[in-house]
Amino acid sequence: MTLRLFDSLTRELRDFVPVVPGKAGIYICGLTTQAPPHLGHVRFAVAFDVLRRWMARGHGLEVTLIRNVTDIDDKILAKAAEDGEPWFAISYRNEIETAAALEALGVLPPTYEPRATGHVPEMVTLMETLIAAGHAYVARDGSGDVYFDVRSWPAYGELTHQKVDDMVDAEDADPRGKRDPRDFALWKGRKDSEPATAS
Repeated sequence: MTLRLFDSLTRELRDFVPVVPGKAGIYICGLTTQAPPHLGHVRFAVAFDVLRRWMARGHGLEVTLIRNVTDIDDKILAKAAEDGEPWFAISYRNEIETAAALEALGVLPPTYEPRATGHVPEMVTLMETLIAAGHAYVARDGSGDVYFDVRSWPAYGELTHQKVDDMVDAEDADPRGKRDPRDFALWKGRKDSEPATAS
């Protein structure tokens, strides 16, 4: 049986053809570890586990699955301040609880599970590249925030078949320093209220 996947760009089912014969790579933007796992947290992992197994067992592909962990962000820092606990302790505890929940459901562990805090130099290099290419900018308000400039990328929105002008900015997004309300944060500068360990 042929493996067919829905192509968001063309809006049609297409045969899956590996870029490298016999291999498949799956990247999943994993959890932000601000809270213990719930059904919404594990649903995506179960769905991709089914796809991974189908590729491996049903089609004999060698599958590499990468699922990152966002182990620091504004929500984690806010929860830490609220609870009076170090942000990294909250994050790690929730990461461990999520791993246990996924194991209990029989979800295979990822091939690699990088944490955001383990790749800050690579993030900085990527942001510098995007800024140099005119696709990102440092906020002018002195916050240290860095945003992706959605208007700098003519094809932005093509996967969802939306035009930038028709998109609604997120109601919970912090608008400070943005050129356009739809621009999104690549990096958040340290706030005075945040612990030094988070910078």
